[in-house]
Amino acid sequence: MLLRKLIFEYHAKKNNSNIFNKCLVALTTLPLRQHSSYRLEEAYKKIKAKCESKKLPKDVNPSAVFACNELDLKEVKVYGFDYDYTLACYKPSLDYLLYNLGRETLIEKYKYPKKIANLEYKPGFAVRGLHYDIEKGVLIKLDSFLQIQFGSVYRGLKPLSNENVLKLYKNRIIPIAYVEGDRHSSGSHSKMVQLADLFSVPEMCLICNVTDYFERNHIDYHPEILFRDVKNSVKNSHPVMHKIVAQNVAEYIEAHDLKPFFDRLKNANKKLFLVTNSPYKFVNKGMEHLVGANWKEYFDVLIVQARKPKFFTDDSRPIRVFDEHSGMHIWDRVTKLEKGVIYYEGTVKQLQDLTGWRGHQVLYFGDHPYSDLADVTLEHGWRTGAIINELTHEIATLNNPKFKKDANWLQMLTQLIEDHQDCEDEEEQAVLAKWMQERDKLRNNIKCVFNEQFGSVFRTYHNPTYFSRRLFRFADIYTSSINNLMNYSVNHTFYPRRGVMPHEYTSYFV
Repeated sequence: MLLRKLIFEYHAKKNNSNIFNKCLVALTTLPLRQHSSYRLEEAYKKIKAKCESKKLPKDVNPSAVFACNELDLKEVKVYGFDYDYTLACYKPSLDYLLYNLGRETLIEKYKYPKKIANLEYKPGFAVRGLHYDIEKGVLIKLDSFLQIQFGSVYRGLKPLSNENVLKLYKNRIIPIAYVEGDRHSSGSHSKMVQLADLFSVPEMCLICNVTDYFERNHIDYHPEILFRDVKNSVKNSHPVMHKIVAQNVAEYIEAHDLKPFFDRLKNANKKLFLVTNSPYKFVNKGMEHLVGANWKEYFDVLIVQARKPKFFTDDSRPIRVFDEHSGMHIWDRVTKLEKGVIYYEGTVKQLQDLTGWRGHQVLYFGDHPYSDLADVTLEHGWRTGAIINELTHEIATLNNPKFKKDANWLQMLTQLIEDHQDCEDEEEQAVLAKWMQERDKLRNNIKCVFNEQFGSVFRTYHNPTYFSRRLFRFADIYTSSINNLMNYSVNHTFYPRRGVMPHEYTSYFV
């Protein structure tokens, strides 16, 4: 106001040097603006230089075991295992096999167009943990808050734009009843199905390939019927898959010797058991490949075709002896579980009652957070370990120097935006918009290095995925391979790292 008054007086009284000098003094003593585009640009340069000067974080050990909950192995007396993707880890060739068998079944049994025989499997298209919306016919990635990750919603092989996603769902957060069903109504079913195991990856690709074929050729279809047909086709292909894999185990199962691990456990007087949904002949061929002809000697209890998760939830389904010579189960009542005998179906209640193995003395390993781990930890107090094969790829990506630089810069750039976002000047807003564009590009690049379509199994852009939330809830520890436990003694205690809550962040990271 003072400067404006002086300028007015100067114009009113021309050539008045006294007033002119007062104007100069006023100009030089004005306080700097609180915000300016220049100041923002300088702040950007400063934080960018700081980021570039930082040492990159250490590499993550790809053979490590990670703790979600404290686990003292000294307390564990009994080790239990699933078979598929836990003891036996499959090569990519199995994905191709399951996809091709499922596609053939769609044509032969469900009379789908013969031209879908030309639809080839696309490795790396999908990741596990995605949801399929059986009403809307889209494959979708959700975070732990049930928020949609934009850019990761696909109908067939084509991503939906953010605008189309919002038209479809009216919101970026999906109601829990839509995802999980109404928990207050026993007859309510969710509209989404989560595909949470690795066997479902070729299934997802087949769904998307067929959907894309129908969309391109303007063929009417019902998304739920398509989902059921594909799911049943792949499921019905498993017996054929079992025979093919058993005939050529080395082509389909990764070679890793389990014998040293089992020897260590037996030498420490641990009990071992196997509970798997797979049939005996299939398991036998795989275990002979991984352990040797005497593999059954390591296990105190062997249960095949357990029909998990019913094995963990049913109460009355009887356990039977399986005759490996006839390939049939025997109807005699089982009153005790003997070493060297193969058992069929049954329930976890019978397993516990007949062995006395209960609670925290049991550590069970599986690959599926729900059918393997959820019920035994929630209902029976077992300790649990998850074998997550994708960790190998995820950790290799985390250890890439470029990824580390991009992830560090993303964190610092986000903090810079947060600190300066309340500027209101148009020039300042233009600078902020430029920063936001850089952040969006950076986030997308970081997503795509894991998987071009859906990103990391464990993260959306910044939050844990829905899959991660369940994994961390139901697994005490997780790792990429059962053999990674060889890096730890049988008396090792796994300690979870102290998590940083949002209100603690500044006090931890200065």
